[in-house]
Amino acid sequence: LVFTEEDKYGLYSNLLFKYFLAEGVVCGHDLFVASAKEHPDNILKELPAPLLDDTYGKELGDEAAAVKSEDFQDSMKIAWRYQNLPKIEASPTTYTKFGHYYDISKKMSPELCQSVKWHSFYLHEELSFEPKMKTCNMNCGYARLLQSIQRIISQEGFDGSDPQKKQRNVLRIGIQSLGSVLWGDDICCSDTPEDAHSLTKFLYVLRGLLRKSLSACIITVPAHLIQNKAIMERVTNLSDMVVGLESFIGSERETNPLYKDYHGLVHVHQIPRLNSLICDVSDTKDLAFRLKRKLFTIERLHLPPDLSDTVSRASKQDLAGSAKLLSSGCGAMAIGKKHLDF
Repeated sequence: LVFTEEDKYGLYSNLLFKYFLAEGVVCGHDLFVASAKEHPDNILKELPAPLLDDTYGKELGDEAAAVKSEDFQDSMKIAWRYQNLPKIEASPTTYTKFGHYYDISKKMSPELCQSVKWHSFYLHEELSFEPKMKTCNMNCGYARLLQSIQRIISQEGFDGSDPQKKQRNVLRIGIQSLGSVLWGDDICCSDTPEDAHSLTKFLYVLRGLLRKSLSACIITVPAHLIQNKAIMERVTNLSDMVVGLESFIGSERETNPLYKDYHGLVHVHQIPRLNSLICDVSDTKDLAFRLKRKLFTIERLHLPPDLSDTVSRASKQDLAGSAKLLSSGCGAMAIGKKHLDF
């Protein structure tokens, strides 16, 4: 269960959501897409187009040339005695190929989307079919969604307790903007919501379904709207992996020279620890993302080698303060002095 905290305007979290679904299409997995905001059919039409291995270099040639020019400009700023030192790789996984690459400037072809089996759940259509119901003091939208997921798992042969007659496959579940007002939940409206436990009950049952089935799930939640921190702590504990996206749009960091090469920060609050007491940790603590012309990339956040002469002393002090804040990074919940990475 991957829990994603949406950025303020939901732009980059929605892109991450589509990456998860697009990877399922390329791998031949079954999809289950649920939303109360946008119709799942429209979401599947907007999936990014995959880049095949033989066309990867050609499609991203411009990106590589741009990176080289940036490296050349940076080398002009670095003192001569530091130029011979080994350079740290910006991407945590540059030496290995994991998964597939996607071109966000193009949409996936309809033929490729139709090559896999997918199921949709649009809340407004589901509630219009049958009268509202409330099961186990749970939100009716959440209860209806759980019934649909359970039905697909049992009917399509993803139940791990029953031996599958056909070839084994994986069900990818994507739930968009869970906990928002559109789902009929009021946790985003007040500090003391009337139905404060519906979301936690839903996640508790959902994780049970995931454990007994061959399925993986990604959920995006507008965490910045949830005012009750106790609810967020419970939701975090019920998830396997918790990732937060912080966009620079509309904030002071958008014009801060420290972050001029990035569009936001990635906070890894929790990583999976299935069948173990503690999770694996690494030394990487500060991650940032940037949206290029064709790629959405997550990299290690690096401070600039030096600030230009045009930056005032007050701005330099602000940057130093920002650097201290980053030192805690997204590894604040790690054990000891180690930090989290994925």
